[in-house]
Amino acid sequence: MTYNEVVKIGETYLLPLISKLYQLEGYEIKPIEAHTGGRNVVYTCEKEGADAKILRIAYLNDRGREDFLGEVEYIRYLFEHGGSVSDVVNSMKGNLLEELTHNNHTFFICLFKKAKGKMLVENNYRYREGVSITEYYYNCGKVLGKLHQLSKEYNPVHRRYSFLDKYNVEYINSLIPGSFTLLKQKMVELLKTLKGLDRDSESFGMIHFDFNDGNYSIDFDSGQITVYDFDNACFGWYMYDLADLWTQGVGWIQFEQDPHERKQFMDDYFKIVLEGYRSETHISNTMVDQLPLFIKATLMENILDRFEIMQNNGEERECDEGLSYLIKCLEDDIPYKGFFNEIYSCEEPFEYEKQRI
Repeated sequence: MTYNEVVKIGETYLLPLISKLYQLEGYEIKPIEAHTGGRNVVYTCEKEGADAKILRIAYLNDRGREDFLGEVEYIRYLFEHGGSVSDVVNSMKGNLLEELTHNNHTFFICLFKKAKGKMLVENNYRYREGVSITEYYYNCGKVLGKLHQLSKEYNPVHRRYSFLDKYNVEYINSLIPGSFTLLKQKMVELLKTLKGLDRDSESFGMIHFDFNDGNYSIDFDSGQITVYDFDNACFGWYMYDLADLWTQGVGWIQFEQDPHERKQFMDDYFKIVLEGYRSETHISNTMVDQLPLFIKATLMENILDRFEIMQNNGEERECDEGLSYLIKCLEDDIPYKGFFNEIYSCEEPFEYEKQRI
């Protein structure tokens, strides 16, 4: 079933039922344009005098009821314990998750409170007027640290999968073409190294697994960050989310020509992120020292995700300049996403010549 098919089914069948399930009569319900690789149909629900909501209809068969319950129960737990997240809205039946079936196809329905504020991109990547951008770096770390601290105390009813449940040799071989022998070898070596790391409660637990500025909003009056889109949440190392936060930071300095200037900025940036993070939870220096390893893990996830999208969409598999860059970094063991290496070009950030498949 395609995205456009779900939108049509939504208009004629799903949305009227959902409106009754969640008392959305009188709300203006508009679809949000899907991003590449998106697995859901998402709508804004707005009504004068009422809080805005976000409606999500999941339609792919890659996740089941237990997966969704594991996600929404975790979000509710975080919200109830002071995590800065968009809460799930109960249906009129009192459920966090609803299921609707049409022509023998099951749709999983969730409604969320809309986060206050807006994304950085919606503010043209300008931060709060008159306030240092370092406040934003610190708050990113602080909000993430609070979520991780709560995860350390979380005992799920419905347990989400673990990083190592999904990322394994079989998964890699199912997505990466046979011509990429070296790439697959490097991924398997990386998984072996990750398996050797501690998985105690201080280093391993429920993580967001997609922590970036597209998945939280900022209240530009107060600077408060509200996190959402836990669609990929799983059990993993807390350092993975921090590595995602590191890779997000490169955007602020990606056009700087001098690699030493880029390195100094990233060191300063991540120091502030860690200060915010450690104001809420503990992380050992031993784990922080593994940052380059976890940046590699984010590259592996990005590469596999790109191939999975091409496979799911029935697209011809092609390595564009962006994907080729990630592959080159992983194959040649170039650390820090190549950001301080000669492979990097500030004129064409994170791009490399196309590779054939």
